[in-house]
Amino acid sequence: MQPVRVHIHNDMIKWAIRRAGHELPDFLLSNPKVETWLEQEKQPTLKQLEDFSRKLHIPFGYLLLKEPPKEHINFPFFRTAKTQTEEVSLNVYDMIQIVQSRQAWLREYLLEEGFNPLIFVGKFSTKNSVEEVVQDIRQRLDLPNDWAAYYNTCEETLRQLSLKIEDLGIIMNFNGVVGNSTKRKIKVEECRGFVLVDDYAPFMFINNADAKAAQMFTIIHELAHIWIGHSAGFDMKKLIPADDPIEQFCDEVAAEFLVPEQSLREIWKEEKDFQRLNRIFKVSPIVVARRALDLKLINKIKYFDFYNTYIAKLKKIKKNKTGGGDFYATTKKRISVRFASFINNAVQEGKLLYRDAYKLTGLKGNTYDNFIQKTLHQS
Repeated sequence: MQPVRVHIHNDMIKWAIRRAGHELPDFLLSNPKVETWLEQEKQPTLKQLEDFSRKLHIPFGYLLLKEPPKEHINFPFFRTAKTQTEEVSLNVYDMIQIVQSRQAWLREYLLEEGFNPLIFVGKFSTKNSVEEVVQDIRQRLDLPNDWAAYYNTCEETLRQLSLKIEDLGIIMNFNGVVGNSTKRKIKVEECRGFVLVDDYAPFMFINNADAKAAQMFTIIHELAHIWIGHSAGFDMKKLIPADDPIEQFCDEVAAEFLVPEQSLREIWKEEKDFQRLNRIFKVSPIVVARRALDLKLINKIKYFDFYNTYIAKLKKIKKNKTGGGDFYATTKKRISVRFASFINNAVQEGKLLYRDAYKLTGLKGNTYDNFIQKTLHQS
């Protein structure tokens, strides 16, 4: 029996290759059979086309269209020193789709269960002062001004802060790859994080490939977005915000929350070493340096010199690290304990099929069962 062959338009083949981030000539060189499709020498078989779609992470049905679909994100993605964009890489786009599907399900579930909207979402605007927003966030989280001083390390500070944020009803996804696909990394340079604001189910995505102390800045920046009611994504290259009023406001909120002006000015009289200052504020030395730049305690030349040197050291340390870590501990952060508990409750109540729970978590069968057991029943 002859294999079933499928007609596919050349524009769709080229679009799929470029969409996945490949250069057309390079891809064809390593995939010569695809070139025969473009040259109309052969049409792909059904299996070949299915393999092609999996390789390029594209829904199979898209390849049967006459022209590429319009793919865009429905919130601004801010680039440092540039205006907003709706164009992101395939990996970032797919991660956004995953988080949006989780949010859509959770919002509907919470509404059906009679949950009330979160009163802090969109409570303020950029017309309010930075201090007002910072103070309200601190009050909601029940954190004093010197809260970071109570913890010994940046990791412990981040963990405790995350627990308090999730207790408010905000879902936090820490991930550096698309779903659970370790081959599809999300570059920190392109996406430090994004936040999807919703009055019932706000979601925060934090790039877990970023330094732990730097993640703290992203988290508070995202909290500020929730407090003023604006979804957004951002790269914040060299921890500098985009030239946009909302981004700059959220940046100022994060800076004041983590490194209060009054505290830094007082300590600066005796201590100017960023490495030692980070032990006081429990944030990355580059966050302290950024704050010093904002307050004109240092100039841009000194800031960028320190930033570049510090990042180079981090990359060297990361390169020398080995080991993959614990799968379930990693997955716990990627999915969120709070979100997993809602999924489990819905499954147990017969309001969510296992197949849908698998899709929302990216886990299947025994892996899903073991995750629920380790994450919820042993917590």
